Amino acid sequence: MRTFKTSTTRSQAEPNDVKPSDVEDNFTDLHLPLNSVQAGVEASRCLYCFDAPCMTACPTKIDIPKFIRQISVNKADDAAMTILSQNILGGTCARACPTEILCEEVCVVNHSEGSPVKIGDLQRHAVDGLLQKNDAHPFTRKPLSGFRFAVIGAGPAGLAFSHRLAMLGHDVVIFDKNPKAGGLNEYGLAAYKMVDDFAQREISFLLDIGGIEIKNGQIFGVNLTLKELLSNFDGVFIGVGLPVPRDVQMRGNDLAGVSNALDFIAHLRQAPDVTKVPIGNDIVVIGGGNTAIDAAVQARCLGARNVTLAYRRGPDDMGATLWERELALVNGVTIKYWLSPKEFSGTNNIVEQVVFETMQMREGKLIPTGEVMNIPADMVLKAIGQEMNGAWVNDFETRHGKIVVNEHYQTSIDRVYAGGDCIASGEDLTVQAVEDGKQAAHRADVMLRERNNI
Repeated sequence: MRTFKTSTTRSQAEPNDVKPSDVEDNFTDLHLPLNSVQAGVEASRCLYCFDAPCMTACPTKIDIPKFIRQISVNKADDAAMTILSQNILGGTCARACPTEILCEEVCVVNHSEGSPVKIGDLQRHAVDGLLQKNDAHPFTRKPLSGFRFAVIGAGPAGLAFSHRLAMLGHDVVIFDKNPKAGGLNEYGLAAYKMVDDFAQREISFLLDIGGIEIKNGQIFGVNLTLKELLSNFDGVFIGVGLPVPRDVQMRGNDLAGVSNALDFIAHLRQAPDVTKVPIGNDIVVIGGGNTAIDAAVQARCLGARNVTLAYRRGPDDMGATLWERELALVNGVTIKYWLSPKEFSGTNNIVEQVVFETMQMREGKLIPTGEVMNIPADMVLKAIGQEMNGAWVNDFETRHGKIVVNEHYQTSIDRVYAGGDCIASGEDLTVQAVEDGKQAAHRADVMLRERNNI
C-alpha cells in the first residue's frame, strides 16, 4: 500500500515539512500500471474458472477469465475489447472501483495463495494499451435509425447509455451542467486515482463512435425542461446521479473554513497546480464513505499536519472499504468512531473547533451518550452523502430519495428512463452506473423499434 510524503504531527509554530515537490509526487498515480511482463506473470496466476465467481461479482458481467487468458497469450487488445464490450468505462473502473470488495474479494486464488489475482490492474493494462494507440474507434454503429434521445447528465450512467445507444444506431444529445463531461469521474474522485486527465481521454475515446453530442451548462429544471425534451426527442434518459451534498444544519455551519468534501475534491481535480491549493493545519472530515477517505488522504497529501476523520457509528458500518481505511491510516489520518457533530465554533467568523457528541448503539438504536468531545479544526470537510434536489424531482415517483424505475429502467413518465446513483439499482458505484446505462439503452432501443414497427 502506498505511503505519501506527508507532514509529521507538528505545532502550528513549526514550519511545514512537506515541500511543493513532495505534494507533486503525492498526486502521481496511486497504483503504478503493470508492464507487459508483469501483466503476463499476474495473468498466469488465474485459474480460468468455468463458473467464475469474479464474473458474477462484477456488475457489468465482464468475462474476466476470458480477458485474463487473452492477456496471458499476448492478446491485450482483444482483452480490452472483451472488457469494453461490457463496460465502456473500463479504464476508470480499473482505477476507481473497489475491486477488493467485488471481483477480487471472491477470486478463488484468494483461498489457495492468500491474495487474489490483480484483476483491476490487469483490466487497466489492457484498456490503457488500447486507448494509447489512438486508433479508429473499435466499435461500429448499426444502420442509423433516425431516432434521437436526450440524456441528462454526462456522468458514468449517461455516458454508458449514450455509447450503447449510438452503437444501436440512434443519435444522442447529452445535456450536462458542468464545464466538462464525466460527472464524478471528473469531479469526485481523488486526484491520485485519475492522473493525466484520464477521465477526459476516456470520454474522447467514447465519443469517437459518433452520433453523440454534449452540451454543457445545461441545468435540468432551470434552462432545460422535461416537457421541452420530450417534444424534441424520441425519449429521455436521466443520469443525474446524486449531485447535491447533504448538509448538517447546526450552529457554526456558516463559519469560514466549513465546506463540503465534494467541493474540496472537485477543486483539487480542476486545480492547474495542486501545490497552490490552500490547506489548513487541523482538518476534520465528517463522514464514513470513500468520499470522506478521499478528502482526508488528499488533505494529508497537501501537507495538513493533523487530519481527523470522524464517523458517528462504528467501523463495521462505514461505507468506506477496508482498503481505503487502511490507506488513510498508513498516511497519518486519525479515524475516530462514535462521534456525531453538534456544533462548529470559532472566533472572527472562522472555525476553530468541532464539538462532537459521543454516540452508542443501544438495542439497535444509535443514541447520544451525553458526553462531548472537542477537536481543533481550521478546516472542516463534510462528507455525509449526496441527494437529488430541484422541483423537477416531484414529477417522478420516488422512494427513499431516488427515482423509481421498473425492470426496464422506465420511470413513472412515459418515454423517460433513468439509471445510475439516482435510482436504487445497487451500490452507488461507477461500475453499477455503467451497467444501468448499458441495460437502459437496450430497453430504450426495444421501445423505439416496437413503437415504430421496426
